[in-house]
Amino acid sequence: MSRSIKKGPYVDKKLLEKVMKQKESGVHESLRTWARSCTIIPEFVSHTFMIHNGKVFNKLFVTDDMVGHKLGEFSLTRTFRSHSGKKK
Repeated sequence: MSRSIKKGPYVDKKLLEKVMKQKESGVHESLRTWARSCTIIPEFVSHTFMIHNGKVFNKLFVTDDMVGHKLGEFSLTRTFRSHSGKKK
């Protein structure tokens, strides 16, 4: 179920403050975050995030096409090993 339109997209306040601080200073360092449910907004475009997947941080550079998606969609939490079957 998606979030109500009346409420608007969920954006982590601390993460938004860090992005705005980086825009003012002009430095674009990677921002580490555990906020996987945070929605990508236009202010996040051209910033690099390190998104935690439960084990490690995956690097993500945000582009225009990603606006409206969640940060967690781009940092997979499960690793596909393989289906069982014939071994060569």
